[in-house]
Amino acid sequence: MGTVHARSMDSYPMHGRDLGVNPDDLEVMEAVQETKQEVLENKDVVVQHVNIEGLGRTKEDYLGYEISDVFTARNLVEVMRKSHEARQRLLRLGIFREVEVVIDISEGADALPNGLDVTFEVTELKRLTGSYNTMVGNNEGSMVLGIKLPNILGRGEKLTFQFSYGTKETSYGLSFFKPQSGYFERNFTLNLYKVTGQFPWSSLKETDRGVSTELNFPLWMTDHTLKWEGVWRELGCLARSASFAVREESGHTLKSALSHTMVIDTRNSAILPRRGALLRINQELAGYTGGDASFLKEDVELQLNKPFIWGSVLSASLWGGMIYPLGGQPISIADRFYLGGPTSVRGFGMYSIGPQSEGDYLGGEAYWAGGLHLYTPLPFRSNKGGLADLFRTHFFLNAGNLCNLNYGEGPHAHLQKLAECIRWSYGAGIILRLGNIARLELNYCFPMGVQSGDRICDGVQFGAGIRFL
Repeated sequence: MGTVHARSMDSYPMHGRDLGVNPDDLEVMEAVQETKQEVLENKDVVVQHVNIEGLGRTKEDYLGYEISDVFTARNLVEVMRKSHEARQRLLRLGIFREVEVVIDISEGADALPNGLDVTFEVTELKRLTGSYNTMVGNNEGSMVLGIKLPNILGRGEKLTFQFSYGTKETSYGLSFFKPQSGYFERNFTLNLYKVTGQFPWSSLKETDRGVSTELNFPLWMTDHTLKWEGVWRELGCLARSASFAVREESGHTLKSALSHTMVIDTRNSAILPRRGALLRINQELAGYTGGDASFLKEDVELQLNKPFIWGSVLSASLWGGMIYPLGGQPISIADRFYLGGPTSVRGFGMYSIGPQSEGDYLGGEAYWAGGLHLYTPLPFRSNKGGLADLFRTHFFLNAGNLCNLNYGEGPHAHLQKLAECIRWSYGAGIILRLGNIARLELNYCFPMGVQSGDRICDGVQFGAGIRFL
């Protein structure tokens, strides 16, 4: 939080012989001050000037949209509130290290009796910054090194180079970010990248070299992302023992895809929410703009959270998706859905549900998964606050299924197949929230509905990640 400095529009002597105040009159003076303070808070004022000090390479016209609302304030309380909101918007741009606000009475020939001047004192980020951090994905960790050139053209543009080395994935990429002036949520991103990943559950390794463009924008209560991606994919076997079905998938493919994502998120936290809902719908169309892959892919995520008794939270979630081949092209193993593991249907091995060949899991063309959860504070806490607030006890019931479909049979047959051979599990455990970055789970699981070929984890299972069922 920053500091909002405001100087009084009127000055009052407090006490002392030199100021002409009798000490016996202090109580009267204090009452007058309280009255003056109340009048000051409700008195009509006019914001005559808004200044920004400390600018170097930043263009002033780019910031005008962020601070213009301050001019609409009509009393001192509104001036302070709108100045704080403008400060938050300036910090959100990612081009300033510090932003302070000073509110003062207007001075000069054009000064009004009730005029105010608001000054934002900013400190710009350096032209070149570096970062080092760790990142938690779905049951994997990464070390991330980054070099960033913020505000390179003076209007919030950002050029970033990032290298990531993880337990299953290594990547590096160059991205250019450009926000729209006055609408930071509307932005454009261009990415160049190379990603090398290992997928031991499929005995598969994959190297992607690609380019992508993204357009992000809000619309009413929703956030939208339009994306085009062109990627050259190289698939290979991770081990000599890879099945023939995986070996058939090896080789080079070119994928060109258009996708659209819509998100409605009213949760108070993305990691361990206490209330709110999430709806995410994603559609991907591949092959329309070229390439070897040709399909239409739909994916939906729904989550509801509601406070319960004694500080506990009830949560329900539902995932589902289907992929339709187009033009007679088979679906690549790299584009199929995968299910199972500590971040989805607990009690099963990582992505170890559904079609498999010689122990290698091949993914599926349709899936669904649902979960019911009860999160409670730790029992026998001596007091609130401290380290104990980062932990929650966890009781869960998960279910789901993943399979391939015969697209000539129709929707009724598809639903019937998804309703067969349902895997489900239940259990309890402890959750540790790592700020707003990720969460860790240690659960004791009881897998049920196990089918032939499924890999289970009967007992203790550890999970780390951001997105959990």
